[in-house]
Amino acid sequence: MTTIAVVGIGLAGVRAAETLRAGGYDGRLVLVGEETVEPYDRPPLSKQVLSGERDLRDIALTDEDSRAALDAEWLLGVRATALDPVSRTLSLADGRSLSADGVVIATGARARRLPGMPDMGAVHTLRTLDDAHRLRADLSRPGRVVVVGGGFIGAEVASSARGLGHEVTVVECEPMPLARQLGPAAAEILCRLHRDHGVALVTGVGVTGLLGEDSVRAVVLSDGRLLPADVVVVGVGAVPNTEWLAGSGVACDNGVLTDEWCRTTVPGVVAAGDAAAYRCRGGRLRIEHWTNARDMPVTAAGSLVAGFQGQDPAAQPAHDPLPYVWSDQYGVRLQIAGRPAAGDVLELVSGSFDDSFAAVYRNAGEISGVLAVDSAREFGRLRRDLRSAWVSRPVQKSYGRNNGHAS
Repeated sequence: MTTIAVVGIGLAGVRAAETLRAGGYDGRLVLVGEETVEPYDRPPLSKQVLSGERDLRDIALTDEDSRAALDAEWLLGVRATALDPVSRTLSLADGRSLSADGVVIATGARARRLPGMPDMGAVHTLRTLDDAHRLRADLSRPGRVVVVGGGFIGAEVASSARGLGHEVTVVECEPMPLARQLGPAAAEILCRLHRDHGVALVTGVGVTGLLGEDSVRAVVLSDGRLLPADVVVVGVGAVPNTEWLAGSGVACDNGVLTDEWCRTTVPGVVAAGDAAAYRCRGGRLRIEHWTNARDMPVTAAGSLVAGFQGQDPAAQPAHDPLPYVWSDQYGVRLQIAGRPAAGDVLELVSGSFDDSFAAVYRNAGEISGVLAVDSAREFGRLRRDLRSAWVSRPVQKSYGRNNGHAS
C-alpha cells in the first residue's frame, strides 16, 4: 500500500490513523473531514461546552506533537461525495479526487431532524462544535427551553440548560424516556432525576409543529397543546452518513455493513465508528457510543493492513465488544454496560434506587447488563463479571437484516 485514505476525522477516523501508524504503516496517509476545525471529542458538547467550561482547545483529540507523529495530509472542510469501488478513488465536493489503495470509512452520523419542521431561529440539533456554539449563544439569554427527545443527548442538554437557570421541559413520545432500552425500573429512576432538578416531563405525546416567524415561540404537541418556547433542542437520534456511498458497491443498511473484522463488501475498504453496522454475536449492531468509536478502528485498521499483506484478517480478534455507555446528568454519572432487553429484571446489588446504586439486569437468571448511578467502583466489578459471561456465550451464526441499533 502506498496510500490510505481515512474519510471522517472524528474519534473513529483519528483512532484508525493512529493505529495504522502504530502498526508500522509508513506510506501516504490522507484524512478527509467535512468540518473545518481539528478533530475533537464529542461527549463534552452537551455538557461542558454548553456550560462554557470547555472549548475546542480543551476537547481536541490531537495536538501539535500527535499530528506531527501521524505525518498525515489533512483535507479539512471538504466532503467525500462518491467512491469508485474498482480504483478506490474518492470524489470530493470541491472537485478534487483522491485515489487510494485502502479506505477507512469513518463518516459518523448526523443529528436526525423532525420531519417537516420549518427552519427558524433558536431551533437546534446538537452534533458538532458549531451546533454547540450556536446553542450556547441562545442559552446565554433568559428563556424557556423545550427539549424534544428524552434520550441521553436530550437529558444532558436539559441538565446543562437547567444548570444555566432556564425553565426546561423535556418532551418524550414514549411513556418514559429510555424505557425500551433500559426497562421501566431504570426509566423511572431517570424520570425522577429530571423532576428532582425542576425539569418538567411531558411523555406519551409527539411533536407536530413549531410556531414562530423569525424565531420559535411555541412547540405544538400531537394532542393539541402548545408549549411556550424560546429555545428548542431536537434530540431524536442520529442518521449514519452513508448516502455518499450510493453506487460504490459498499453495502449499507442503517449503516455500512461490515463483518466481524470491519470489512465491507468492497475489498480494501473497511468501516468503523457510528457509521458502521458490524456483525457480532448479538446479530448486527450500529452503536453510537464513544467506546465503540475508540475501539472499532483498531480492528478495522488491522484488517486493512493484513489484507494487503496477504494475511488472513480473521486471524486477529473480531470486533465484538461489551457495549458500554455513560451519561453525566444533574451532577451524577450513569453507567450502563451490556445489552439488557426491556423485559429483563433489574436487581439491586448495592446502594439504594433512591440514591447512588449499582444493579444488574437478569434474563432467565443470567446477567445481561449492569446499571449504576454514582457507583463507579461497584460498576467496574459487575462489568467485569458481565464481560466474563459475555465472552462465554455462543456466537450467533445466522445474521439477518440490520435492525439492531444502540445509541
